[in-house]
Amino acid sequence: MEVPKVSVVMAVYNGEKYIKDQLNSILSQIDDSTEVIISDNGSIDNTLEIIKEFKDPRIKLYQNEEYKGSAFNFEYGLKKASGNIIFLSDQDDIWLENKFSICIKWLEKFDVVVTDCKIVNSELNILHDSYFHFSRSGKGMIKNLIKNSYLGCCMAFKRKVLKIATPFPSDIAKSYSHDFWIGFVCECFFSSYFITTPLLLFRRHQANLSSAGNKSPFSFSQFRTEISLFTSSGNLFTSISSILCTCSVENLSLCDA
Repeated sequence: MEVPKVSVVMAVYNGEKYIKDQLNSILSQIDDSTEVIISDNGSIDNTLEIIKEFKDPRIKLYQNEEYKGSAFNFEYGLKKASGNIIFLSDQDDIWLENKFSICIKWLEKFDVVVTDCKIVNSELNILHDSYFHFSRSGKGMIKNLIKNSYLGCCMAFKRKVLKIATPFPSDIAKSYSHDFWIGFVCECFFSSYFITTPLLLFRRHQANLSSAGNKSPFSFSQFRTEISLFTSSGNLFTSISSILCTCSVENLSLCDA
């Protein structure tokens, strides 16, 4: 069986405090053919210097000249990725042992996988042993419209998902809800599997709980924002259909590719 080419896409912004540990946890698991695409959102700290110090040919760094929001930053990184399989990564988490190989194995059977993770604080002290249990994660379109289970940093998927999920709808990009959107597309068109083994330390700290960075997945305001994207016209399912219609018939036909 041919080994698929894999891209790990990481969006970064002023991540000097944690990015070295995260990159080490990723690079120690991947093979030489896997690329780590890093899209920087105009960092003004030492993030870029730390990345360049690795001098690892697997790392490919792309820089935005100014901050454009985390969803736009992820989308830019996805455009640069060349892999047949895509992993999403935040700058401040830690991949646990075998995350890469376990996800690759399950992607032989499914289009999308989502791993469980342990929620930790800035010092990696465990706050919750299972994000799935804490957030009641699982499959289901309506369930995930109400509360998103598709945590981006825990996701990996086949490239064909991007043929429908990108470009991100403008409202999704503005709301920092790119993982919600990708998860919704997966529920509509692809097979998914939730891996119950925690394979990530999901770090929660002041910087990523503020509106300046990625919004907290536990935030009621984010949930309200996600729902409002689809209810502004007064009809939830009409609004969903309208967004999906932005995907061309040609792209929809590529789901089975």
